Amino acid sequence: MAANIKQIIYFHSRVDATAAAIRAKRSDIDMFRRSFDGPADDNWADMSRAHGYHACARTEMRAPWFPDASLIAKAPNLLAVCSLGAGYDVIDVDACTKAGVLVCNQSGANREAVAEHAVGLMLALSKKIMEADRTLRKDSAIDRFRYLGTELLGKTIGIIGLGNIGSRVAEICKTAFRMTVLAYDPYLSKEQIAARQAEKVELGELLQRADYLSMHCPRTKETFGMIGYEELSRMKPTAFFINTSRGGTYKESDLARALQERKIAGAGIDVFLEEPPATDHVLMAFANVILTPHNAGSTREAHANVAIYASEQWIDIFDGKVPPRLVNKAVWPKYSERFRNILGFEPEPLREA
Repeated sequence: MAANIKQIIYFHSRVDATAAAIRAKRSDIDMFRRSFDGPADDNWADMSRAHGYHACARTEMRAPWFPDASLIAKAPNLLAVCSLGAGYDVIDVDACTKAGVLVCNQSGANREAVAEHAVGLMLALSKKIMEADRTLRKDSAIDRFRYLGTELLGKTIGIIGLGNIGSRVAEICKTAFRMTVLAYDPYLSKEQIAARQAEKVELGELLQRADYLSMHCPRTKETFGMIGYEELSRMKPTAFFINTSRGGTYKESDLARALQERKIAGAGIDVFLEEPPATDHVLMAFANVILTPHNAGSTREAHANVAIYASEQWIDIFDGKVPPRLVNKAVWPKYSERFRNILGFEPEPLREA
């Protein structure tokens, strides 16, 4: 076995492919799985030795294994935490930055999967596919004209967050359905948004003009509870709300109220504040709502991409390179000092683009 072994701990089988990809390339990186139900003392001992922690999604995560200040305090050798996918809300970024720990995600790996899922929800809602299916299974004497749908062609989509996934949704809608694409993203300029086939607008205008509102932003302090009853009430009564981003970016009870009062025509939801949602969740009561269990990014292709993205990023980290999907750039000075002390060589400097 190679000397100076770098150790990465993880808890969920979903990360096995990443570990296999690393093992196929490097003998100096040991990525190993432990069980949430395993002996706590053994798990903490492994965590205390680990140089990396690959977190799983919130749906599968279990306390006390969230990457927060408490865990970091018990992991003195920890240099980096990576999220399973694009979302990193299970990670306490501030605590990691304070401790000199990198935070990285796998943004872009499941871009196509989530974008297609969002558009699929738009199509299913517009054509009333789920409503018709449910009725037909109960009664074959269905009035087929009762489920009069609408077309996406020429409509307007408003996208909140025009990153990897949002920009792909924009591309699909623009190309396939000749839709007008509006985008609200305060971190991108008018020119950057135009290059991604959208028109930059403020949130208020987007809400008023959109026939479909699709959220593609991370869950942060800025976006938590971003869409509530007031925002939904500003939309067209014929409009649909789609969310494949992160639970908490919209207020679930407010969405239910807006649906009850027919402020909007329906919703397609893949993400919830508590996952999986309870079977008596308030949104379960609506026929014009399609719910999926945070699986928008789960395709064979996306899983393969995530393993490639994550394995290559871990290798970059332990080779002292700046990882391509670094979330907390402010950590670099303190991280570099810790990296040198723990692994014995200097990482490369952080160069701003």
